Amino acid sequence: MKSFCKTGFTGLLLFLYIPLFSQITQQKVRQYTKTNQVKLIEEYTNFLSIPNIASDSANIRRNTDFIMKMMNDRGIKAELLFGRSAGANPAVFGKVTVKNAKQTIALYAHYDGQPVNPKQWSEGLQPFHPVFITAPLERGGKIIDYKKGDAIDPSWRISGRSAADDKAGVMTILNAYDALVKSKVALNNNILFFFEGEEEEGSTHLGEIFENNKEKLQSDLWIIIDGPRHVSGKKLVSFGVRGDVNMYLTLYGPKRPLHSGNYGNWAPSPAMNLVQLLAGMKDDKGNILINGFYDDVVPLSASEKEAIAKVPNIEETLKKELGIKEPDGEGKSFLELLSLPTLNINGISSGNVGSMASNQIPAKAEAVLDLRLVKGNDVERQIQKVVKYIESKGYHVLEHEPSDEERMQYAKLIKITHSSGYNSQRTPMDVPIAKNVVKAIQSTVDYPIVLIPSSGGSLPLVVFEEKLDAKVLSVPIANYDNNQHAENENIQISYLMEGIETIAAIITMD
Repeated sequence: MKSFCKTGFTGLLLFLYIPLFSQITQQKVRQYTKTNQVKLIEEYTNFLSIPNIASDSANIRRNTDFIMKMMNDRGIKAELLFGRSAGANPAVFGKVTVKNAKQTIALYAHYDGQPVNPKQWSEGLQPFHPVFITAPLERGGKIIDYKKGDAIDPSWRISGRSAADDKAGVMTILNAYDALVKSKVALNNNILFFFEGEEEEGSTHLGEIFENNKEKLQSDLWIIIDGPRHVSGKKLVSFGVRGDVNMYLTLYGPKRPLHSGNYGNWAPSPAMNLVQLLAGMKDDKGNILINGFYDDVVPLSASEKEAIAKVPNIEETLKKELGIKEPDGEGKSFLELLSLPTLNINGISSGNVGSMASNQIPAKAEAVLDLRLVKGNDVERQIQKVVKYIESKGYHVLEHEPSDEERMQYAKLIKITHSSGYNSQRTPMDVPIAKNVVKAIQSTVDYPIVLIPSSGGSLPLVVFEEKLDAKVLSVPIANYDNNQHAENENIQISYLMEGIETIAAIITMD
C-alpha cells in the first residue's frame, strides 16, 4: 500500500508538472515578446522592405543575407543549401544540437513571395514599403502615422507583400527560438531551421536540395509554418495539403487582329471559343464535368471525418464577409469541398477592355487554370484528363506556336503547357508525434484547437515524404483575412506574437 501511494503521488506530481511547466514557459515567452515587441517588429518591417519575387535573383540574395544575419544574431550558424541546377534560389539552413535530445524537429517557412502589381494596392499602400494599418483599408481601416520607437498596438496590422505569406513564418520561428534561449528555458529537442526561396514558383528545385543534403535534413517531424489559422481565429493544425499545378491555354484565331465589323460572323473569335470551352468544364453548381476528374480521390478515413465534424462552422461568416449568397458545391460543407480536387480559372485575357477597348476580333485568347489535387490524384493524370476533354471538343493540342501548315490543317488550335506541379500529401491523424504537437499547441490556449485532415492551400509536402521519408504537419499562424497572394496583404501583430508562443511550445514539446 505504501508503495502504491508513493507511485500514485509521483504520478500525480508528474501530471501536474507537465502543464505547469508549459504554463511557466508560455509566460516567459509572452513576457519576452511583450518586452521586445517594438524591436521585433522593427526588424520584421526591415525584412519586409526587401523585394522577394523568386525570379529577382539580386533581391533574393538580399533576403538570404538578411535571414542569415537574423540567425547568426541569435546564435544559429547559418548556411545556404543548393540543389544541382545553376541559378536556383538557395534554402537558408541552420541546426541547433541539444545534448541528450529526445528527437529532432525541423521548422520550415519560405521567404519568397507572390508577384505583385503595385497599381492594384490601395492608395497609400505599397508592396515593399510596410506600414501599420488599423484594419484592412478596403474595410474602412486607416494608415497609422507611426514614429520609430512608438508603442505598438497588437491589434494593428502590418501591410506589405509576404507580411503573412510567408516571411511571418521566418520571423516567428527565429523569435520563438530566441525567446526560449533568452528566457533560459531548457531545450530537449534538436532543431533544424529551413527557409526556402522558391515556394511561390512551385518549389521546382526543392527536391534537388533535399537530395544533395539528405543526411543533414533528417528529422523526426517537419513542421510547416505557413498559411492562415481558422476563420474563427482559433489555432489550427493541418495534417495535409492539396497538390497544385497550373495549365496555360492559348487558343488561336486569325493570324492578326481583325475589324469586328468587316470580319464578324466569318472569322472565328478565339475569345468566344475559349469561354465556351471553359464554361463546359463545370455545371452551374460548380461540379467539374471532365471525365474521371474525381475518380481516383482517396476518401477521408473515419477519424478524418470525425475531425471535420468538430470544426466550427464558419460558412455564414464567410458568405456575409465575401458577399456570396449561394456557394458552389451543392450543399457540401466547406471542409468537405477542401477534400476534393478543383479546377479554377486564375485569369483570362483576349483583346482589351475599359478605355482601351477596340472593335476587333483578337488573334488569340489565353487562360490560366489552377488545378488543386487531393490524395489519390496525380499531376500528370489530372492534366491529361483536361487535355482529353479539350481534344473531345475538336481541338488539336500543341505545345508550341502553330505553323502556317498547322493552321491550314486544323480548324481548332490550342497550345497547352503547364507548370511542374506536385501531388497532395496527408499525414495520418493518429501518428504519436503528431499527437504531441497537438498537445503542445493546445497547452497555449483555453479553447479546443482546430484539427483538419487537409488545408485548402498547397505546399510541396509530398516532396518531403518522397525525398526525406519525412512526417509533415502544417501549423498556420496568420489571420485568415490576410489577403495573401493578392493586393493589400497584411498580418495582424497579435497573430505574430501568438505564433511565437505556438512555435515555442512545439520546440519544447516532449
